[in-house]
Parts: sequence; structure tokens; C-alpha cells
Amino acid sequence: MAKAPATPKPEAPEAAPVTPRRSKKLLIVVVSLVVVVMLLLVGVAGLLMLKKGKSADAEHAEEVETSEPFDLSKPPTFVALEPFVVNLAPEDGERYLQVVLALRVGDPKTGEMLGGFMPAIRHQINLLLAGKLPSELATPAGRETLADEIVERTNGVLGGSRAKGADPKAPAGPIQAVLFNSFIIQ
Repeated sequence: MAKAPATPKPEAPEAAPVTPRRSKKLLIVVVSLVVVVMLLLVGVAGLLMLKKGKSADAEHAEEVETSEPFDLSKPPTFVALEPFVVNLAPEDGERYLQVVLALRVGDPKTGEMLGGFMPAIRHQINLLLAGKLPSELATPAGRETLADEIVERTNGVLGGSRAKGADPKAPAGPIQAVLFNSFIIQ
């Protein structure tokens, strides 16, 4: 028997060839989108960093503005006061406060002039201390508040007043700060 010629197997139809032009256009579009997205991300990150940098700079500027400048060639003058011993306002039994403090003034001349006002200054500080509760003075924040109140009262004795538009944190008189050398509650 004669063999019939082998019929060729039908081959799968070939996929349409991808034209290089279409492939290049698609590649250019994808690369362009990736570049645009990357630029947007970098831009947003830059804006966030600038915003954070500005807020940090503003905080630093505020800190610099509120801190008092010191000229080391002219250190401030400290006026030491005699110790205060007062009975505190009753809260949970008899308690007393012993405190030694100093007033910081801008120059020695002001420190010398305080001597004439010392009875009135001590009187105001005694009244303020005697009206405090032990619990009010137990924390560092309470002591800072007390120091601020002493500055305000002593500047009031000296006729200090705050000018319009003046910094509310700045003292309204020659007394710049109160520093506690000793603070004992018993």
C-alpha cells in the first residue's frame, strides 16, 4: 500500500507581530507617567519639609525672642533678700514655708535703689506667701507661678506698669525674675 502523503498538521495561527512603533509609544507613556508621579511625590515631600522647617524656625525664633539676652560683659545684678518664714494657708494641718530668694535686676544702680523699697517689697511677698496652700507650692509649676506673682507684686510696689503693646511675658518693671535659693515646706 502506498502511503498517502502526510498531510501537514495545521499549525496554530501566529500571533500578529507587535510593531516596534506601538511598543515604543507604550514604553514612553509608562516612563513618562512614572516620572510625573515621582516628581509629584518629591514635590509633596519638599513642601512638607519646608512647612516643618518653617514651623521649627518659628518655634526657635519665638524661643529666642522670649529668652532674655545676656551680655556676659555686664552680668545681671542679684539682690538677695532675708529669708522668709510664713505659716501657709490651712489645708491639712499647720504647715509653714521657709524660702530664701533673690531678685534679678538689670543693673547695679537699680539693685542699690531697691533698698529704700525693701519694707514694702517684703510686705507684699509675705502677704503672697501666707495666702498659698501647700499643695499649690508642691510642684515646680506652682513654684514658677509663685515666682511670676512675686515679680508682678514687687514691680507693682516699684510703680512698674506694662506699656500698651508690650510683650505680656516681659516684666513690667525693674525686677526681671525671682530665683529661689532655698524652698522648704514643713
